Amino acid sequence: MMRALVLGGTGAIGGAAALRLAQRGWDVEVTGRDASRLPPELTAAGVRFHRVDRGDTEGIGRLADGGPDLLLDVLAYTASDVRSLVPVMRDAGSVVVISSRAVYTDAHGNHVNSDEPPRFAGPIREDHPTVPPATGDVDPFSREGYAPSKAAVERAVLDSGLPVTVIRPSKVHGRWARNPRTRAFVAPMLRREPTLRLADRGMSVDHLTAASNTAALIEVVAGRPGARILNSADPDTPTAADIPTAIALELSWDGELELLEPHVTAGDHPWLTRYPIVLDISAATSLGYQPVGLGVDLLREEVRWLVGGSAADRAQQRGPGSPAQADHPGRLTRPGRPSRAADPPRPTTPGRLTRPGRPSRGGQGGRPRASAPGGPPSRWDRRPAAPAAPPGRCALPTRGQRSAVL
Repeated sequence: MMRALVLGGTGAIGGAAALRLAQRGWDVEVTGRDASRLPPELTAAGVRFHRVDRGDTEGIGRLADGGPDLLLDVLAYTASDVRSLVPVMRDAGSVVVISSRAVYTDAHGNHVNSDEPPRFAGPIREDHPTVPPATGDVDPFSREGYAPSKAAVERAVLDSGLPVTVIRPSKVHGRWARNPRTRAFVAPMLRREPTLRLADRGMSVDHLTAASNTAALIEVVAGRPGARILNSADPDTPTAADIPTAIALELSWDGELELLEPHVTAGDHPWLTRYPIVLDISAATSLGYQPVGLGVDLLREEVRWLVGGSAADRAQQRGPGSPAQADHPGRLTRPGRPSRAADPPRPTTPGRLTRPGRPSRGGQGGRPRASAPGGPPSRWDRRPAAPAAPPGRCALPTRGQRSAVL
């Protein structure tokens, strides 16, 4: 039986990889700080949890005794993290270290955590320039230090001379995510807000990475060890408007997505970018990697996890005419009453897309329709959208309020 050791197996990528391997007959062990955070799906699949800190090199060494067939490190944030683990890496059949797309820079040295947003000429390949690696005492969890620290991780991996695969995900989504970005739309949709506003006509593109797609890539490279760097992103590149549309379908939200013009100071959201950010994944597919599915479809996995179960499951549990309730305490709770007592019943069709000043088309079912005027701006030349939203109108964190963009 093949054996895998996952350092950091309770989050989105680590959990997805552990579950996929266990379901395919691997003997899987994961580490973490808190056993209560181990998803029950992993326990049911036979995954074993060990309370071991990432900095406990001796503890990790004891777990890896005999050499696992795969060592997956989701928790490498500094060069010293990598160097301390090199003896363990030498004994593993295949090693995978998770980095980030945050290391990429444009022609002017800007990256996703810069004050000035990066402007890439097209899809980003693995040989694209990256930020200089961090030196000295840099906080890897700060906005300024995250990308340089990940670059230092990659440099330490390459300097080791070992056949280690570095994976650079884009904007990760999936079950067990520490930062489930879909919450920005799930929460107001659960409150049955009638309208959500999207900046820049909902046309911005910030490439997604489903944890389950990255898990499929990890399985491929586990059987093909080598010193390489691979991008990991979903096969599709949905626009910002596509994301809440997918969420609306899952939650049967029947409100409207208002597509705002670029000059309007409202409608910020987690996928708002001035210019498109898209990863080239041809290197991964050339190794035989096949995505599990489209990102716009797999987004619904995170939504189901946030609110508990599928839309069909929730409808069956509620019964006809009953208000929806979440069954996961501490996540998102649906109100125990209709969202607006004075509102007439709404049809359970997904939300519609409208532009400001244009009345909605009542009675239209089916998928949302965009009605922004004119043609969209060039795919690689988006205009900036102002970040702030007025109170009570889908107010989401602005760029200045966010920590490191992963």
